[in-house]
Amino acid sequence: MPMWRRNLIVCWFGMFVTGVGMSQVAPILPLYIEQLGVHNTALIAQLSGIAFGITYIVSAVFSPIWGQAADRFGRKPMLLRASLGMAVVIGCMGFAHNVYVLIVLRILQGAITGYGTACTTLIAIQTDKEHAGWALGTLSTANIAGSLLGPTIGGFVAEHFGLQDSFFITGVLLLVAFLTTLLFVKETFVREHQKTLGIKETWRIVPEKSLTLTMFVTFFVLTVALYSVEPIITVYITELSGNTGHIALLAGLAFSASGLANIISAPRLGKLSDQIGAHKVILAALIVAGLIFIPQALAQNSWQFIGFRFLFGIAAAGLIPSVNILIKKITPDALTGRVFGFNMSAGYLGVFAGSILGGQVAAWFGIRAVFWITSVLLLVNAVWVYFKVYQKLNNHELALGQNAD
Repeated sequence: MPMWRRNLIVCWFGMFVTGVGMSQVAPILPLYIEQLGVHNTALIAQLSGIAFGITYIVSAVFSPIWGQAADRFGRKPMLLRASLGMAVVIGCMGFAHNVYVLIVLRILQGAITGYGTACTTLIAIQTDKEHAGWALGTLSTANIAGSLLGPTIGGFVAEHFGLQDSFFITGVLLLVAFLTTLLFVKETFVREHQKTLGIKETWRIVPEKSLTLTMFVTFFVLTVALYSVEPIITVYITELSGNTGHIALLAGLAFSASGLANIISAPRLGKLSDQIGAHKVILAALIVAGLIFIPQALAQNSWQFIGFRFLFGIAAAGLIPSVNILIKKITPDALTGRVFGFNMSAGYLGVFAGSILGGQVAAWFGIRAVFWITSVLLLVNAVWVYFKVYQKLNNHELALGQNAD
């Protein structure tokens, strides 16, 4: 088996588990905070929001730092650091004796993160050009699957084994990810720059600044779109179904539908990017994803909504791999870790902003307005990508073809 393929298998498992570790706390956080001695409902809601959101904010700050460390020391050491660190920190959450200790541990979790950045960088650099799209598409399904299944896993474990055991079990899974990374991930790392470059110096030598910035914004908008509806899906399902008997089941299906579609189609769309160009796939995926939010806003029942969520997942699967492929294509290997770190920061900020946006828009303008606004965001981003990315790369391909003739 080629080294990149074996590393892809191990990294997929590790990214899935870290995705679960980041998100599994969502449904159990209010219950755990209450168990830690907070009984005021308003205070529980406030502290839950702080404890959940602060991890992503801190992750956004530290992702470029760990990306820089990956370029300096190698990607495998960053994988080992992140997986072992998160195993210890998340395991310790089960021993928290008050809510403030829990929040401090959530801050540490955000600071230690970086597994996904190092995985993406490692696979992007090691994989040959013919398989890069497929490999990065496959890898992207791990984090999405972990993030979407994490709340379900956390809720199931908490209900059947106890709240504390959710943290212990996730910690053990992360420890397994650490051991598999230690034993099976192979990397031949040669440091290209002896001097560690700062953020300004790094940005100055990035060759395609406009394209790179467009990719960051696109990744931010994508994660906003993915997470803007998460706070309101259960409420929307309740509004659509009118039958309170199966709300939890229907909401779970709505959450899982887009994730399942993403897992199915991301490797295929990644392979298509290898064949026709990532800039073509990303433009088409943005347009289709933006348009599919419109029928979600107009859904008349729960099953229609679940079906449209599945279709959205198919379209969205073409976005993350395409962003990663284009970043790899326009970034020198020596800077790949740092640039992917900045991109991951944009993603973490998108998760936080999407969650806030969805809740606030629903509160002020109604639930259906969330889908309309998200649709506009994606379509506006598609127009920007057309002028900033598609035309530039398409003209470049045409010029190469003419020179070859």
